Amino acid sequence: MEITDIRVRKVDTDGKLKAYVTVTFDNEFVVHNVKVIEGKNGAFIAMPSRKTKSGEYKDVAHPINSEFRGMLQDKILEEYQKAPNEFSESDDE
Repeated sequence: MEITDIRVRKVDTDGKLKAYVTVTFDNEFVVHNVKVIEGKNGAFIAMPSRKTKSGEYKDVAHPINSEFRGMLQDKILEEYQKAPNEFSESDDE
């Protein structure tokens, strides 16, 4: 599986959320709303999730193994660093 497109939408907030990302795989499958979060030890990605009835957040889509997650995070953060500081007004896609 190859990542064929990464689109970064930076957000202008004072919080830890820095961007929403859309990732396309093999020009055939897309995942929206991957988040770039600024943590204590640097930036990391959070996969798209939804809130359950019990109040927990569950990932909607996620990597199966840590090797793929690391590669995905590296590529997303690389594109995040290159993206211009043009901020998105909305977090809706």
